[in-house]
Amino acid sequence: MSTQLSASRETAQLGKWEPVIGLEVHAQIQTASKMFCGCSAAYFDAPPNSHVCPVCLGMPGVLPVINRAAVEATLMTGLALHCELPEATKFDRKNYFYPDLPKGYQISQYDLPFCREGWLTIEVDGTTKRVGIQRVHLEEDTGRLLHRTDAHGHAYSLVDFNRSGVPLMEIVSKPDLRSAAEARAYLQKLHAILQALGISSGHLEEGAFRCDANISLRPAGSPDFGTKVEIKNMNSFRAVYRALEYEIGRQAALLEAGEAIVQETRGWVDDRGVTVSQRSKEFAHDYRYFPEPDLPPVFVSREWVAELRARLPELPDARRDRYMREYGLNAYDAAQLAGSAAVARFFEAVVARYPKPKVVANWIQGEVFRLLPPDGTLDATPLRPEHLAEILELVERGTLSQALGKQVLEETFQTGERPAAIVERRGLTQISDTAELERVVADVLANNPKPVADYLGGKETALSFLMGQVMKATRGKANPSVVTELLRERLQALRA
Repeated sequence: MSTQLSASRETAQLGKWEPVIGLEVHAQIQTASKMFCGCSAAYFDAPPNSHVCPVCLGMPGVLPVINRAAVEATLMTGLALHCELPEATKFDRKNYFYPDLPKGYQISQYDLPFCREGWLTIEVDGTTKRVGIQRVHLEEDTGRLLHRTDAHGHAYSLVDFNRSGVPLMEIVSKPDLRSAAEARAYLQKLHAILQALGISSGHLEEGAFRCDANISLRPAGSPDFGTKVEIKNMNSFRAVYRALEYEIGRQAALLEAGEAIVQETRGWVDDRGVTVSQRSKEFAHDYRYFPEPDLPPVFVSREWVAELRARLPELPDARRDRYMREYGLNAYDAAQLAGSAAVARFFEAVVARYPKPKVVANWIQGEVFRLLPPDGTLDATPLRPEHLAEILELVERGTLSQALGKQVLEETFQTGERPAAIVERRGLTQISDTAELERVVADVLANNPKPVADYLGGKETALSFLMGQVMKATRGKANPSVVTELLRERLQALRA
């Protein structure tokens, strides 16, 4: 039977089957140098294999040195996630063989991570839920495999070791998530926290924030876990949501047919919207962990923890509460604006120039969010806070209508051109001259006798049609309030 279910069938089956989801997030830490050597960690746009040395290339006889800044970033993440920070930790060797792992092992942490037993809260459909954090540990990133095909159609792979050794946090949730929507909300909240801390760029498209998902299904109400499947290759919040939705449907279909779920690793194929089998799932003992002999234990004093706690910035939940308190926003608006560090910075900068927080909030959530691509960030667009503030001032003064303001915003969003320059270049100034608009209104009423008769007969909605005709005749430049008043006056005169 087919394993790809329609949304309606999947929803019906989920009354019988309950998803159990845990997420493993890998977040690169923004440091000047790599985790255990002095090579630059700014690898993304660098020529292949240009940020490497004998340490991160795994040459014999070299010794790693711990990056203190990466350790502090990990500890601060643990504090932000309400984790316990053990006083004694250590690094371990995770042994496996892969072309992008030059040493044949990865320096990571196993039984004594820097952070454990934390939590964060998410909100989905108006319900708040606490999601447990099992651990946050620190390790080094691997290199990158680049797959190519030559002119004869032969496939081959290249290895770039620039990323090898970049500091990487792994944040492992407990299996507390019960839907794709909850998983997406968890990732967005975690992403916002890391950005607020300023320790990770969070750029999904660059691999700086990556996620693997573990998912199983069990009979609703059962305390037992089902067979776990891991999903990889998801590089956006949308991809995680779609992959989990698909996998829930696939597993439900197999269980409905009486078939067994195989424990395995599956990859998400975004353009096809499916997961595909990659390999049987490894167990922890397959990695043959043992303590890293070249690094000493790390002791985390309570004084060090207190110093780091004092350095914590304002986090999304605290920022949401402040927006409600200082700006008078409701809980939903405040959460939408406070959830992303980039959006929060943008909102506050606009309000500093145009001090009407509710108006600014409405435009950001309505028009700016509409223009943002999926998983896009405001920082990556040409739109600046002064642009939106200028548009709002032009609308308030009557120079632009709401509709024209949205047009100007869209062009500014795409080009970065100043709104006033766009208005002047395109001649978009709103028409408020009564004499000029009276002529247009008279023409519209004369050319549309049926809607006029409908209105006079009591059909109030006909007024909207006539309004649209005036706006069309003026190419959207007419002042809507003036037009509405003129239309009502003329129609009332006809009725009399």
